[in-house]
Amino acid sequence: MILITAMLLDAALGEPKAIWDRIPHPAVLMGRLIAGLDARFNRGESRRLKGTLAAAALGLGALVTGWLVHALPDHGVIETLVVAVLLAQKSLVDHVRAVATALRRSLPEGRAAVAMIVGRDTADMSEPDVARAAIESAAENLSDGVIAPIFWYLVLGLPGLLLYKVANTADSMIGHLTPRHAAFGWASARFDDLLNLIPARLTALLIALTHGWVDPTPILRDAPLHRSPNAGWPEAAIAPVLNVALSGPRSYNGVRRHYPWVWPEGRRDPGPDDIDATCAALWRTWAAMLAIAVLVALF
Repeated sequence: MILITAMLLDAALGEPKAIWDRIPHPAVLMGRLIAGLDARFNRGESRRLKGTLAAAALGLGALVTGWLVHALPDHGVIETLVVAVLLAQKSLVDHVRAVATALRRSLPEGRAAVAMIVGRDTADMSEPDVARAAIESAAENLSDGVIAPIFWYLVLGLPGLLLYKVANTADSMIGHLTPRHAAFGWASARFDDLLNLIPARLTALLIALTHGWVDPTPILRDAPLHRSPNAGWPEAAIAPVLNVALSGPRSYNGVRRHYPWVWPEGRRDPGPDDIDATCAALWRTWAAMLAIAVLVALF
């Protein structure tokens, strides 16, 4: 019931700017802690070992914190608020829908809006490139920011949710194959991959089922071709729903990368209407996950 209430609060309120302008968001606090560990220990010899110990310390701290909050004698009020804050359904939809709104005004505004949610180069994007980037970000973050946190709360309660969020934040900050973080962030990246293994595939299943897509062949064919072991699954599920080809060529830091297409038989000209359809798909999938939470509460 705590999870159900938290999901409804998040869906209704999202992330009120008036609150987070005054106090730091828990994800920001996690980020500061990770940045501090990175600055302090990511130097000298044995960086992979140091990074592994840092990841273990972060995970243990998350588990203990979650247990302490859960043990508070407040009938679950604080826990409900914490869970609601750490879900990202409404904020995800708002950010993705903002790209469609901006793209309808002009291509430069669309590029600026999508630059807020993706890490690839946006300066030379065409309209289909902008729409495709928004759709891919929506699918990936549906798994990372909504389904995975809910899944781990259902499995391990608040300790599991906090463990997942700190691991996911660490991966986004230090889990990159860069000269600085290839060794220190190795454990964080692998742990995040492990924690997302089931949720990513669950997200793909829910997208497919809520849109009447029962043929698993294209998902099983395209998802393993993705550069990420997990992000390809929700992308491979939403691409045939929209009949839009995803992934494909893009640029990072001025370097053109030629990634395989996901659902290559789909349209190559997505636009704002496809972004709107993606937002509708996000809500359908969220509703399916809410139904699962209700069933767990009842039985």
